[in-house]
Amino acid sequence: MSHTLIESIQTVIVDLPTIRPHKLAMHTMQQQTLVIIRMRCSDGIEGIGESTTIGGLAYGNESPESIKTNIDRHLGPLLVGQDAANINAAMLRLDKAAKGNTFAKSGLESALLDAQGKRLGLPVSELLGGRVRDSLEVAWTLASGDTARDIAEAEQMLDIRRHRLFKLKIGANEVSADLKHVIAIKKALGERASVRVDVNQYWDESQAIRACRMLGDNGIDLIEQPISRINRAGQVRLNQRSPAPIMADESIESVEDAFSLAADGAASVFALKIAKNGGPRAVLRTAQIAEAAGIALYGGTMLEGAVGTLASAHAFVTLNALTWGTELFGPLLLTEEIVTEAPVYRDFQLQVPRTPGLGLTLDEERLAFFSRK
Repeated sequence: MSHTLIESIQTVIVDLPTIRPHKLAMHTMQQQTLVIIRMRCSDGIEGIGESTTIGGLAYGNESPESIKTNIDRHLGPLLVGQDAANINAAMLRLDKAAKGNTFAKSGLESALLDAQGKRLGLPVSELLGGRVRDSLEVAWTLASGDTARDIAEAEQMLDIRRHRLFKLKIGANEVSADLKHVIAIKKALGERASVRVDVNQYWDESQAIRACRMLGDNGIDLIEQPISRINRAGQVRLNQRSPAPIMADESIESVEDAFSLAADGAASVFALKIAKNGGPRAVLRTAQIAEAAGIALYGGTMLEGAVGTLASAHAFVTLNALTWGTELFGPLLLTEEIVTEAPVYRDFQLQVPRTPGLGLTLDEERLAFFSRK
């Protein structure tokens, strides 16, 4: 029996401008950098994937440059010559040979899935078990740091029916200033929108005890990673005391982390990110752990472009419940695209294609123009 083999894997770093500076607790993004993966197979099919991180090494252990180097020199050569249709065997081969590198592995798994979907004429969601919905509600991050500007931006999003879930990035400022900022925005939006916060681990436990109480008492729906991922006992205590649900994000750097967090009762919501788990298939293993433990789910993002966003979306549409929606707004933060047709957002939802693979085609001219030389 003949196999379709992986013939070559090419990576390219792409720098794309954003609509505005995007302020995080640890970094302010002036542009977004993607690593685009092109996997060519012996049957002529090309699978595409994306590996993207936020703020390079300011956020995690991988940067665009390290992702490209490790795929080009280590991970890619392990896959060349392997059966392109056996995604399980290909990813096991990578996991045995290389520790970590989940962002790089996620892009490679996405490319394998894209190629197999094209080969079989199926959307990636059907390879992952089958979709139970065709669209996903998407939150928008208000990250200007200016209260009036953030309120105006949220009002605009509500008016055009693009978002009604809003996340605020806080933690870099003095706690009382951040609380004043968040509570003012919630008061302005009222019950028309859900307001959540992401602290990116910037509070210590003593600050978080007071702040979480104030946020919950003032209508904030969700508090993401308020303290260090290393302070597991503190996360458990906060999860028991906070009037608003606590969501784990940075705490989940692997499927094994998800199991440990669930066992300890350290969070009542898990943020799912394909990049941090090692791919769409891997993130569904984290989701299964959460579901078994009665933990709610939220579809997270690393602010990927169109390719990475739809790789996440195809996984998320297979889940029974996404209680807290998703954050797959990455393409909307970019002023330029490298695909021929941008993802479609309407009526507060991202529409997930039913065409084969991820449902995307690279725009060769735009890709070449924005590729880092």
